[in-house]
Amino acid sequence: MTSSAPVHLAVARHGQATVVTATGALNRSSYPSLRDGLLKIATDAREGLVADISGLTIADSSLVSVFSLVAMRIGDWPGIPFAIVATRPAHRVLLGRHVVDRYVAVCPDLAAATEALDHPVRRRTERTFARVEATSALARDFVTDKLAGWGVPELAGDARFIATELVENVLKHTASEPRLRLDLRQGICTVAVADQDTRPAMLLERLAPFEPGLGLKLVAQIARVWGCSRSWSGGKVVWAVLVQRPGTAGDRSAG
Repeated sequence: MTSSAPVHLAVARHGQATVVTATGALNRSSYPSLRDGLLKIATDAREGLVADISGLTIADSSLVSVFSLVAMRIGDWPGIPFAIVATRPAHRVLLGRHVVDRYVAVCPDLAAATEALDHPVRRRTERTFARVEATSALARDFVTDKLAGWGVPELAGDARFIATELVENVLKHTASEPRLRLDLRQGICTVAVADQDTRPAMLLERLAPFEPGLGLKLVAQIARVWGCSRSWSGGKVVWAVLVQRPGTAGDRSAG
């Protein structure tokens, strides 16, 4: 196998985890495809992601930092555990030398990797909304009901704001039906809206104060962090993370 060989990613399931087997050569030209591929696959990995790099040739040792980057990115969203299978001792030494194991569990086999995945107690729900006049209002009601049922009504106000903006962006800028997903884990709530349009969400100012939609600028101000991720199955997901703060009430209202 030559250093010019591309990276190939094969996706499978092992128990609750999504397993990505990476083969080929990790070099400067393939680095972006490996990084973006793992991040795309993570958007659809419900319980945890394992990357098996046993068949990967690493041309430049510094490039293993890609796994630290992926771990940090998916730590924000989709907030799933991540582990690496490195059956070759040389790979494990290399990952340790570049402190990748500080950010992600590095294991000698698949059984150890799936065992290393830390599965936090979490709640998740999602719903696809039809493109009708009341779509945004239905999305707000969905958020309110679910967060009240999960015992975090103090997050509902900000979550409604975010859901409204992300859903309206889908309705305004794509032909898709918005798919709204809510996650709650250890006091961290994520609002995510998926569509089938691959164009990234852009942070733009409103041209007029009464222009519909709250603007992604406000989403960025409310959320701890937000982002736009490509999905392995197609399209994109725009997401924002809220953190539960004891003693606060985020009872904003979105019109």
